[in-house]
Amino acid sequence: MNGGPAAGGGRTVVRRRSAVAALVAAAALGLATGRFVLPPPAGATAPPAARSDAAVGGASQGASALATPGGSVPTPASSASGSASPTGATGATGPMTTANLLEPAAFSPEFGSGKIHVTDRYGDGAYANAACTGEKTLGQTLGGRGAHFRGLMTGPRTSPDDPTVAADRDGQVAREVAAETPSPSLAQNFSERLLLEEVPCQEETPGHWVYGRTTTVQLAPDVTASWMGYYQGSLNTTGRAPEGKEPCGGIAVLRSGNHYGVLEVHACLGTAAMDRVVRTALSQL
Repeated sequence: MNGGPAAGGGRTVVRRRSAVAALVAAAALGLATGRFVLPPPAGATAPPAARSDAAVGGASQGASALATPGGSVPTPASSASGSASPTGATGATGPMTTANLLEPAAFSPEFGSGKIHVTDRYGDGAYANAACTGEKTLGQTLGGRGAHFRGLMTGPRTSPDDPTVAADRDGQVAREVAAETPSPSLAQNFSERLLLEEVPCQEETPGHWVYGRTTTVQLAPDVTASWMGYYQGSLNTTGRAPEGKEPCGGIAVLRSGNHYGVLEVHACLGTAAMDRVVRTALSQL
Protein backbone atom coordinates (compact mmCIF):
# COMPACT_ATOMS: atom_id res chain seq x y z
CA MET A 1 0.00 0.00 0.00
CA ASN A 2 1.95 2.91 -1.13
CA GLY A 3 1.88 5.92 1.10
CA GLY A 4 0.73 8.48 -1.42
CA PRO A 5 -0.04 8.94 -5.08
CA ALA A 6 3.55 9.60 -6.07
CA ALA A 7 4.77 6.66 -4.05
CA GLY A 8 3.03 4.12 -6.17
CA GLY A 9 -0.50 3.68 -5.10
CA GLY A 10 -2.63 6.65 -5.90
CA ARG A 11 -4.02 6.81 -2.40
CA THR A 12 -5.64 10.09 -1.53
CA VAL A 13 -3.94 12.24 1.06
CA VAL A 14 -6.49 12.55 3.83
CA ARG A 15 -5.06 14.84 6.46
CA ARG A 16 -2.20 15.41 8.86
CA ARG A 17 -2.62 14.31 12.44
CA SER A 18 -2.40 16.78 15.26
CA ALA A 19 0.70 16.83 17.43
CA VAL A 20 -1.35 15.52 20.34
CA ALA A 21 -2.62 12.54 18.37
CA ALA A 22 0.88 11.70 17.20
CA LEU A 23 2.22 11.79 20.77
CA VAL A 24 -0.59 9.60 22.03
CA ALA A 25 -0.02 7.14 19.21
CA ALA A 26 3.73 7.07 19.82
CA ALA A 27 3.11 6.43 23.53
CA ALA A 28 0.72 3.62 22.66
CA LEU A 29 3.32 2.02 20.44
CA GLY A 30 5.78 2.34 23.27
CA LEU A 31 3.65 0.00 25.33
CA ALA A 32 4.22 -2.68 22.73
CA THR A 33 7.84 -1.98 21.86
CA GLY A 34 9.21 -0.72 25.15
CA ARG A 35 10.20 2.57 23.51
CA PHE A 36 8.34 5.76 24.27
CA VAL A 37 10.51 8.47 22.75
CA LEU A 38 10.63 9.14 19.04
CA PRO A 39 14.28 8.47 18.09
CA PRO A 40 16.02 11.68 17.05
CA PRO A 41 17.23 12.21 13.49
CA ALA A 42 20.76 10.99 12.89
CA GLY A 43 23.42 11.74 10.34
CA ALA A 44 22.91 10.58 6.79
CA THR A 45 25.03 8.02 5.04
CA ALA A 46 26.76 8.59 1.75
CA PRO A 47 24.97 6.68 -1.03
CA PRO A 48 26.49 3.90 -3.08
CA ALA A 49 26.85 4.39 -6.80
CA ALA A 50 23.45 4.91 -8.39
CA ARG A 51 22.17 2.14 -10.59
CA SER A 52 19.03 1.30 -12.50
CA ASP A 53 18.16 -2.22 -13.59
CA ALA A 54 15.05 -3.63 -15.19
CA ALA A 55 13.86 -7.20 -15.68
CA VAL A 56 10.70 -7.76 -17.69
CA GLY A 57 8.41 -10.73 -17.26
CA GLY A 58 5.39 -11.93 -19.14
CA ALA A 59 1.78 -10.81 -19.40
CA SER A 60 -0.41 -9.73 -16.52
CA GLN A 61 -1.81 -12.49 -14.35
CA GLY A 62 -3.82 -12.62 -11.14
CA ALA A 63 -5.10 -9.05 -11.33
CA SER A 64 -7.84 -9.97 -8.87
CA ALA A 65 -5.16 -10.39 -6.21
CA LEU A 66 -4.22 -6.72 -6.38
CA ALA A 67 -5.41 -4.33 -3.70
CA THR A 68 -6.16 -0.64 -3.86
CA PRO A 69 -2.88 0.99 -2.76
CA GLY A 70 -2.62 2.59 0.64
CA GLY A 71 -0.32 3.86 3.34
CA SER A 72 1.71 2.31 6.11
CA VAL A 73 1.33 1.79 9.86
CA PRO A 74 1.99 -0.27 12.99
CA THR A 75 -0.41 -1.00 15.89
CA PRO A 76 0.02 -0.54 19.63
CA ALA A 77 -1.21 -4.10 20.18
CA SER A 78 1.60 -6.16 18.72
CA SER A 79 1.29 -9.86 17.91
CA ALA A 80 4.55 -11.78 17.75
CA SER A 81 5.12 -13.98 14.73
CA GLY A 82 8.85 -14.43 14.97
CA SER A 83 10.87 -17.62 14.87
CA ALA A 84 13.83 -18.59 16.98
CA SER A 85 17.03 -16.90 15.88
CA PRO A 86 19.20 -19.20 13.74
CA THR A 87 22.49 -20.15 15.37
CA GLY A 88 25.18 -17.71 14.32
CA ALA A 89 22.78 -15.64 12.20
CA THR A 90 23.71 -11.98 11.87
CA GLY A 91 22.37 -8.98 10.03
CA ALA A 92 23.65 -7.46 6.83
CA THR A 93 26.84 -5.43 6.65
CA GLY A 94 28.27 -3.23 3.91
CA PRO A 95 26.58 -1.44 1.03
CA MET A 96 22.98 -2.02 0.04
CA THR A 97 22.54 -3.28 -3.55
CA THR A 98 19.65 -4.46 -5.73
CA ALA A 99 20.64 -8.01 -4.75
CA ASN A 100 19.20 -7.22 -1.31
CA LEU A 101 15.76 -6.32 -2.66
CA LEU A 102 12.74 -8.62 -2.86
CA GLU A 103 12.56 -10.77 -5.98
CA PRO A 104 9.42 -11.54 -8.04
CA ALA A 105 9.70 -15.21 -7.06
CA ALA A 106 8.30 -14.27 -3.64
CA PHE A 107 4.92 -13.82 -5.32
CA SER A 108 5.02 -16.90 -7.54
CA PRO A 109 2.28 -18.73 -5.58
CA GLU A 110 -0.13 -15.90 -6.42
CA PHE A 111 1.08 -14.76 -9.84
CA GLY A 112 3.05 -17.66 -11.28
CA SER A 113 6.65 -17.71 -12.40
CA GLY A 114 7.97 -14.92 -14.65
CA LYS A 115 4.75 -12.88 -14.60
CA ILE A 116 6.01 -9.88 -12.68
CA HIS A 117 7.90 -6.95 -14.20
CA VAL A 118 10.64 -5.35 -12.11
CA THR A 119 12.04 -1.83 -12.35
CA ASP A 120 14.75 -0.35 -10.14
CA ARG A 121 16.10 3.11 -9.51
CA TYR A 122 18.40 4.82 -7.01
CA GLY A 123 17.83 8.20 -5.40
CA ASP A 124 15.30 9.95 -3.22
CA GLY A 125 11.56 10.06 -3.60
CA ALA A 126 8.18 9.37 -2.08
CA TYR A 127 8.21 6.10 -0.21
CA ALA A 128 5.61 4.15 1.73
CA ASN A 129 4.62 6.95 4.07
CA ALA A 130 0.92 6.78 4.76
CA ALA A 131 -1.50 9.11 3.04
CA CYS A 132 -3.05 10.03 6.38
CA THR A 133 0.24 11.46 7.69
CA GLY A 134 1.16 13.56 4.67
CA GLU A 135 3.35 12.93 1.65
CA LYS A 136 7.10 13.10 2.20
CA THR A 137 10.26 11.75 0.62
CA LEU A 138 12.62 9.41 2.41
CA GLY A 139 15.21 12.18 2.54
CA GLN A 140 12.74 14.52 4.23
CA THR A 141 11.95 11.90 6.85
CA LEU A 142 15.41 10.54 7.60
CA GLY A 143 17.83 12.97 6.00
CA GLY A 144 19.46 10.30 3.86
CA ARG A 145 20.84 11.11 0.43
CA GLY A 146 19.39 8.21 -1.48
CA ALA A 147 18.04 4.68 -1.44
CA HIS A 148 17.23 1.79 -3.75
CA PHE A 149 13.65 1.73 -5.01
CA ARG A 150 12.11 -1.34 -6.65
CA GLY A 151 8.71 -1.69 -8.25
CA LEU A 152 7.10 -5.09 -8.88
CA MET A 153 4.21 -4.87 -11.35
CA THR A 154 2.02 -7.03 -13.55
CA GLY A 155 2.79 -4.98 -16.66
CA PRO A 156 5.61 -2.92 -18.20
CA ARG A 157 3.85 0.46 -18.17
CA THR A 158 5.14 2.75 -15.44
CA SER A 159 4.46 6.24 -14.16
CA PRO A 160 6.34 9.01 -16.01
CA ASP A 161 7.28 10.41 -12.60
CA ASP A 162 8.69 7.22 -11.11
CA PRO A 163 9.55 4.01 -12.99
CA THR A 164 8.96 1.92 -9.87
CA VAL A 165 5.28 2.90 -9.84
CA ALA A 166 2.79 1.20 -12.16
CA ALA A 167 0.96 3.45 -14.61
CA ASP A 168 -2.20 1.55 -13.67
CA ARG A 169 -2.40 1.42 -9.90
CA ASP A 170 -4.15 -1.96 -10.05
CA GLY A 171 -0.99 -3.31 -11.67
CA GLN A 172 1.23 -2.65 -8.65
CA VAL A 173 2.13 -5.89 -6.89
CA ALA A 174 4.60 -4.41 -4.41
CA ARG A 175 7.13 -1.63 -3.96
CA GLU A 176 10.24 -1.63 -1.80
CA VAL A 177 12.72 1.04 -0.75
CA ALA A 178 15.89 0.17 1.15
CA ALA A 179 19.25 1.64 2.04
CA GLU A 180 22.25 1.16 4.30
CA THR A 181 23.54 3.16 7.27
CA PRO A 182 27.02 3.33 8.85
CA SER A 183 25.93 1.12 11.77
CA PRO A 184 23.23 -1.32 12.91
CA SER A 185 22.21 1.08 15.70
CA LEU A 186 21.45 3.80 13.16
CA ALA A 187 19.48 1.33 11.03
CA GLN A 188 17.46 0.51 14.14
CA ASN A 189 16.91 4.23 14.76
CA PHE A 190 15.68 4.74 11.20
CA SER A 191 13.37 1.73 11.23
CA GLU A 192 11.83 2.79 14.55
CA ARG A 193 11.18 6.29 13.26
CA LEU A 194 9.59 4.96 10.08
CA LEU A 195 7.34 2.71 12.13
CA LEU A 196 6.35 5.40 14.63
CA GLU A 197 5.35 7.95 12.03
CA GLU A 198 2.79 5.57 10.56
CA VAL A 199 0.94 4.88 13.83
CA PRO A 200 -1.90 7.39 13.22
CA CYS A 201 -3.22 5.35 10.29
CA GLN A 202 -4.22 2.54 12.63
CA GLU A 203 -7.13 4.67 13.77
CA GLU A 204 -9.39 6.31 11.22
CA THR A 205 -12.97 7.42 10.86
CA PRO A 206 -15.26 4.42 10.21
CA GLY A 207 -15.48 3.84 6.49
CA HIS A 208 -11.87 4.91 5.84
CA TRP A 209 -9.15 2.36 5.09
CA VAL A 210 -7.08 1.43 8.11
CA TYR A 211 -4.05 -0.62 9.12
CA GLY A 212 -4.27 -3.52 11.52
CA ARG A 213 -2.19 -4.63 14.46
CA THR A 214 1.58 -4.97 14.23
CA THR A 215 3.07 -8.41 13.68
CA THR A 216 6.74 -8.80 14.54
CA VAL A 217 9.07 -11.19 12.74
CA GLN A 218 12.58 -11.83 14.05
CA LEU A 219 15.09 -14.02 12.24
CA ALA A 220 18.07 -12.94 14.38
CA PRO A 221 18.70 -10.32 17.10
CA ASP A 222 19.30 -7.58 14.51
CA VAL A 223 17.21 -9.04 11.70
CA THR A 224 13.63 -7.97 12.38
CA ALA A 225 10.50 -6.76 10.63
CA SER A 226 7.18 -5.29 11.70
CA TRP A 227 4.24 -5.55 9.33
CA MET A 228 0.64 -4.34 9.36
CA GLY A 229 -2.21 -5.52 7.19
CA TYR A 230 -4.35 -3.21 5.08
CA TYR A 231 -8.14 -3.18 5.55
CA GLN A 232 -10.52 -1.43 3.20
CA GLY A 233 -12.97 1.12 4.51
CA SER A 234 -15.98 -1.17 4.36
CA LEU A 235 -14.37 -3.31 7.07
CA ASN A 236 -13.63 -0.36 9.33
CA THR A 237 -16.81 0.06 11.37
CA THR A 238 -15.27 1.07 14.70
CA GLY A 239 -12.37 3.31 13.74
CA ARG A 240 -9.87 0.45 13.91
CA ALA A 241 -9.13 -2.69 11.91
CA PRO A 242 -11.60 -5.50 12.54
CA GLU A 243 -10.45 -8.47 14.58
CA GLY A 244 -10.66 -11.88 12.97
CA LYS A 245 -10.68 -10.54 9.39
CA GLU A 246 -8.00 -11.19 6.80
CA PRO A 247 -5.99 -8.21 5.52
CA CYS A 248 -5.62 -7.36 1.86
CA GLY A 249 -1.88 -6.74 1.56
CA GLY A 250 -0.07 -4.35 3.86
CA ILE A 251 3.19 -2.69 4.82
CA ALA A 252 6.40 -3.86 6.47
CA VAL A 253 9.34 -1.99 7.99
CA LEU A 254 12.48 -4.12 7.75
CA ARG A 255 15.90 -4.07 9.40
CA SER A 256 18.91 -6.34 8.91
CA GLY A 257 22.18 -5.23 10.46
CA ASN A 258 22.99 -1.86 8.94
CA HIS A 259 20.31 -2.19 6.24
CA TYR A 260 16.75 -0.91 6.61
CA GLY A 261 13.77 -0.72 4.30
CA VAL A 262 10.04 -0.43 3.77
CA LEU A 263 8.01 -2.91 1.73
CA GLU A 264 4.47 -2.18 0.59
CA VAL A 265 2.43 -5.10 -0.69
CA HIS A 266 -0.42 -3.98 -2.94
CA ALA A 267 -1.40 -7.50 -3.93
CA CYS A 268 -4.36 -8.64 -1.85
CA LEU A 269 -2.52 -11.13 0.34
CA GLY A 270 -3.90 -12.58 3.55
CA THR A 271 -2.05 -13.12 6.82
CA ALA A 272 -0.16 -16.29 5.88
CA ALA A 273 0.95 -14.94 2.49
CA MET A 274 1.98 -11.58 3.97
CA ASP A 275 4.03 -13.33 6.63
CA ARG A 276 5.74 -15.43 3.96
CA VAL A 277 6.58 -12.44 1.75
CA VAL A 278 7.84 -10.35 4.67
CA ARG A 279 10.09 -13.17 5.86
CA THR A 280 11.45 -13.59 2.35
CA ALA A 281 12.16 -9.87 2.02
CA LEU A 282 13.80 -9.79 5.45
CA SER A 283 16.06 -12.74 4.71
CA GLN A 284 17.08 -11.07 1.45
CA LEU A 285 17.77 -7.67 3.02
